[in-house]
Amino acid sequence: MNTVESSEEWEPNVPIPVAPMFEWPPKLIGVLRFFVWKQFWPGGVMWIGLAWACWWYATPDLASMANFELGWMVILWSRNAVIVTVFAGSLHWWLYVRQGQGTATKFNRRWPSGSQRFTFGHQTWDNVFWSIASGVTISTGFEAVGWWMFANGHTPYRSFAGDWPYLIVLTVFTFYWSNAHFYANHRALHVGKLYDWAHSVHHRNPNPGPWSGISMHPIEHLLYMSPPVLLWFIPGHPVVHLTLLFFSLLSPILTHAGFERVRLGDSASNRPSFLSGDYFHQLHHRYFECNYGNTLVPFDKLFGTYHDGTPEAHAVMRERQRSADRS
Repeated sequence: MNTVESSEEWEPNVPIPVAPMFEWPPKLIGVLRFFVWKQFWPGGVMWIGLAWACWWYATPDLASMANFELGWMVILWSRNAVIVTVFAGSLHWWLYVRQGQGTATKFNRRWPSGSQRFTFGHQTWDNVFWSIASGVTISTGFEAVGWWMFANGHTPYRSFAGDWPYLIVLTVFTFYWSNAHFYANHRALHVGKLYDWAHSVHHRNPNPGPWSGISMHPIEHLLYMSPPVLLWFIPGHPVVHLTLLFFSLLSPILTHAGFERVRLGDSASNRPSFLSGDYFHQLHHRYFECNYGNTLVPFDKLFGTYHDGTPEAHAVMRERQRSADRS
């Protein structure tokens, strides 16, 4: 095993800034930089590119999906299962099996371990099971309904050849819609029995890894994977639907990676790297009662649940936990 340890305790940059479009006075250059570099490069471009590739090469013809039949639905499920397995499995192998960069840029220096709170007694197998058996299945179910509606004319079809400005705006909107939807359903899942019945499965992972991203109870998957429902009733193109599907299905794999950056190659210095884990959401797994959404939408800031990662914010959360007898 090639393990490279960082020489010092690693800490992310704080405070975590609010998205510049919600700052006053507006800063146009900051907004453009945020969209180009943080939201659409490389993440947004990756989801859009994958959506086009799958639409051309790995999705049955729309006409064949006018009736619900097991054959084409199995093709969709298999495609999604393979993509999730390759995406999460590759990250997990490099970061946790090979430990290719040791604990460099790792949010929590501890490694996942066995525990009876996990299905099969181990975090990784628990996460793989819930991600594939429930996550991929329910996501594919929403996708199948979307194709059936397109095939039967219930969702009006628009072509990029003639309606590309509208479809580009719709694509950008889907990212906002998905993030706003995530805040709303996530906040609801922390209330009463919904947490006990469903969300507690995801929160078995205070030290998450790539397979933790969509490791959820089926009830939570039904809520979390439902953003495409809105697009069923809006004129659009199947690639926009697939972009939203892959954003929901795959982006949590990156944000739950447990490392802020993934470094590639065997050399400890000057490695190529890419941004992966989301410290904003990592703090939610640590404290539970903050950062229910993300920085693309301002709801945590508006409702007083924004944790910016500073020592002062840590102190506030620890005091709140002590007051609630949760320390």
